[in-house]
Amino acid sequence: LIKGALSLVILFQSNCLAFLVLHPKSPLLRRGSSPLEFKLASSSNTNENMEDVNGIMWKQHSRKRQSMQYRIIAAKECEDMGRKMQEADPDRFSFFETQWGKFPDGTDNIEIGGFLPHNNLSGENVLFLASFHNNDVTLSQFQVMICLLQSFIESLTVVLPYYPVGTMERVTKEGTVATAATYAHMFSSLPSCGRPTRLMVYDLHTLQNRFYLHGNAVASLQTAIPLLKERLKSSGIDCVAFPDDGAAKRFSTLFYDMDVEIVVCGKTRGEGDTRSVVIQDGNPEGRNVVIVDDLVQTGGTLYECGKTLKAAGAESVSAYVSHAVFPKESWKRFDVGGDRAVFEKFWITNSIPTVTNTLPIKDSIFEVLDLK
Repeated sequence: LIKGALSLVILFQSNCLAFLVLHPKSPLLRRGSSPLEFKLASSSNTNENMEDVNGIMWKQHSRKRQSMQYRIIAAKECEDMGRKMQEADPDRFSFFETQWGKFPDGTDNIEIGGFLPHNNLSGENVLFLASFHNNDVTLSQFQVMICLLQSFIESLTVVLPYYPVGTMERVTKEGTVATAATYAHMFSSLPSCGRPTRLMVYDLHTLQNRFYLHGNAVASLQTAIPLLKERLKSSGIDCVAFPDDGAAKRFSTLFYDMDVEIVVCGKTRGEGDTRSVVIQDGNPEGRNVVIVDDLVQTGGTLYECGKTLKAAGAESVSAYVSHAVFPKESWKRFDVGGDRAVFEKFWITNSIPTVTNTLPIKDSIFEVLDLK
């Protein structure tokens, strides 16, 4: 059986190559002096034609992926996103509401949607929308993932837009728990449904975290920058700034197709332990600038970067982060009337719905870009 299958693969590949090389209409050939004589095109033309072939194959692959159907199970905080996905494309997505209850003693009493009155999940591709905004809900969602994987589903894709332990990947003091490693162990120890669980994360803070996964989980890193680029088309922004060299190395290439000035900032050490933000590369003078980074906590660096850009002559300064963590409602300091109200606009995504659902949108600098 194995030999027969390999023979079919070789035969298929040979036929494909024969079509590309021998067919009269093949883009890889040009007609020679004789009607039956064909010559290979020049190497440059061949490379161009191979790029065309690769483009066609990619489009076919994309169409195949876009035709896949998913059953959506969502954490309570992500149910709104699940419903919006179903409304936007009901042929691809079917949302089933889960009851996230508790027993009187505080333990989980969860009823996963899609099982009653008949099983809509068995043999299907399942998309789980996750939100790990505290330890309690994290444990509950791991229990649901285990149950789903033991329910004869075809595949499980976990969409966890914000990976909350991404900054805790190393320790300098013995006994400190590197939670990025422990989360990776838990994902990697999930049961197998016949293929690895796909973990989709947006703009992971420390990219090496993807390699902590092994066995039954594979990281699929995504970026929300295309949402920002689409929004910038009508914003008048003509300059993209980065608060440090790390952000510039990570995101600057994504803006090379836009006609914008690139500015890189960085911290320099002053007297004693004081540090100040300076412009290391680029010129923001007379420009409408947006500062781009992956996440914001209290936002001290973003604020200092914004002040420096304005002092250097920027016409206006806005900010974008994929993940608005904002502990203890620190976003209030950036809004109108706050002591850090330096930004004209502050774009964020809804990767942390427990935060974005509380933000004021009307008469506010904040605008939420929807990941759905």
